[in-house]
Amino acid sequence: MDAKTYATATEVCRRLAGRLSDDILGTVRENYAAGEFDLADNTLLLSLAYYGVGITVEEQTLMRSFLGDPDGPDLADVPVIAEVPPPPYRFSPAGPADAPDPTQADALLSADAPRRHGRSLHRAWRAPLDGAPDGAAWSYVLRVAEGTDELAAYSGAMAQLWISLKQKWPLEVIADNSPRAPYQEAALAGSSAVWRA
Repeated sequence: MDAKTYATATEVCRRLAGRLSDDILGTVRENYAAGEFDLADNTLLLSLAYYGVGITVEEQTLMRSFLGDPDGPDLADVPVIAEVPPPPYRFSPAGPADAPDPTQADALLSADAPRRHGRSLHRAWRAPLDGAPDGAAWSYVLRVAEGTDELAAYSGAMAQLWISLKQKWPLEVIADNSPRAPYQEAALAGSSAVWRA
């Protein structure tokens, strides 16, 4: 997979945030970052079809440009929708009184951010609406420098979170030159800054 194709796969992953579950999309991102392209393709396509997550014609075209089998039946099984639905979550800077304490994750992700070329780290409480694939949780957005490999930065940060704290929280990594999908826009709009370079 060349750099342009990898960038397109990264963009599709960014667009599907909030539509696929955190775990499934995380697995897809990690597999692409690790060079396991066939595994990533299969996980992506089968999950979209199984859970009935629709993609737009534009997203279908993007996917055809990087899939190992762009004309295979798996892509045809994914429903096509007219437009991207709004994020099925509400984001706010503060969580409810019984929300888990994010202090340790804040500290770890802030300390880890510079090695991922981080520019700023933001946290929001993500509350699900009808149709959301995941429940309520603290959600992070790591803004990174232009040209940073978003998928590799995601994989590295999530690995640190799990190895050090045995915690998994939703995380989006967005390079400064990358277009933001509605999910990332909503997450940033409802967040507070935890760390800045």
